[in-house]
Amino acid sequence: MKGRYLRPAATGAALSLTLATLAGCGTVSGLTGDNEVTLRVVAADYGDNPQNSSAGYWKNLASSFEKDNPGVHVEVSVYSWSEVDAKVAAMVKAGKAPDIAQIGAYADYAEAGKLYTADELLSVTTEADFLAPLADAGKVKRVQYGMPFVASTRLLFYNTKLLGDAGIIPKDGSTPWQPKSWADIEAAAKKLKAANVPTPFALPLGREEAQAETMMWLLAGGGGYTDNEEAYSIDSAENVKSLEFLRDKMVGQQLTGPVEPAKLDRQAAFDAFTRGEVGMLNGHPTLLKQAAGKGVKFGMVAMPTIDGTDHSTMGVADWVMAFKNGHKKESGKFLDHLFSAKNVTTFTNQYDLLPVTTSGYRAMAGSTGGSAAQLKTFLTALPSARLYPVGKKSWAGVSEDVKQNIGKTVAPGGQPAKVLEEIAVAARKADGER
Repeated sequence: MKGRYLRPAATGAALSLTLATLAGCGTVSGLTGDNEVTLRVVAADYGDNPQNSSAGYWKNLASSFEKDNPGVHVEVSVYSWSEVDAKVAAMVKAGKAPDIAQIGAYADYAEAGKLYTADELLSVTTEADFLAPLADAGKVKRVQYGMPFVASTRLLFYNTKLLGDAGIIPKDGSTPWQPKSWADIEAAAKKLKAANVPTPFALPLGREEAQAETMMWLLAGGGGYTDNEEAYSIDSAENVKSLEFLRDKMVGQQLTGPVEPAKLDRQAAFDAFTRGEVGMLNGHPTLLKQAAGKGVKFGMVAMPTIDGTDHSTMGVADWVMAFKNGHKKESGKFLDHLFSAKNVTTFTNQYDLLPVTTSGYRAMAGSTGGSAAQLKTFLTALPSARLYPVGKKSWAGVSEDVKQNIGKTVAPGGQPAKVLEEIAVAARKADGER
């Protein structure tokens, strides 16, 4: 899952950790005794500064695992999202793959025969605990290799003050906004523009997360990247119509602000929202704390659809995988520990993300403290959400193609049908489809 659909800002520099130096309880790889095993784990950082780095979570997780499993040592390296996938790829290429990696994609490694399957690693209880759509998204040719780590869904955020001032909702916020169709979004954006709101609707189709923003609109338009048989349908008539709406009704009527969508990244849009400059935008749970921290009053609703009828919503997940390094038993034990209800909820609560397991889902659904009430709105959509086609080895390339080109489709004079066809042809070729 390259991009910012789940994760907060990358920290920039790599935060390389070994428990030998941080906790004094680990050992350097290669210096363990004859009956000892060292697991090398690489993970991504979900923090946006050194103080809330994921390094602390992994340190505590590994320490508690080592305590219960004498003779198994764990070395964890935590890197920013801007480099973690490349780090793992370089390790694999050099013949030094980690035992476990928590990164953005798994399918290419599975296709190359480098990963253990989930049922080779996990206890029956752990394997059965994954939410069904997330477990299915972790499969290649109906076999699960990718284990979901954390998940997220998306909602439409709106600034209650700006909508109140524009006459869209009562100024006192007594009645929430309840848009159902894209016509409702267009009408509200026009009122916000008339009220001199700098960006009525932020449409981030810049490189950071264009593939996510695009997928939200495609699904709400009755389409998507794939059809019901999971074959690519990028150039479908529904998808073309969705992008034409954005080109003609949103960008064409100057309702998307001063920065053209192709140059607007997700975090830049979030920052503008927290400054009170954006009326509406699609967002993930990370925006909850960012907006609240700046004192912005906001509401959240399900993404309206093209015609007001229900369509699939988007979900996203990051992945854990175990490489075939001869440590299947030890890796499996560590993953069972990682996916325990306690450890799942510890991580999701820290970063306002969604659990990937039924036990974690129930724990969050029953919680009342902190931002639990707001997160439940995201949580409700998770069991039936559609995810990126990450089980396709071609997805990483398709995602990059979307990032580079989709912004052109909504610019004045853009050609959605032509661009989508070009992306689709390349996608089908890469995936071996006709």
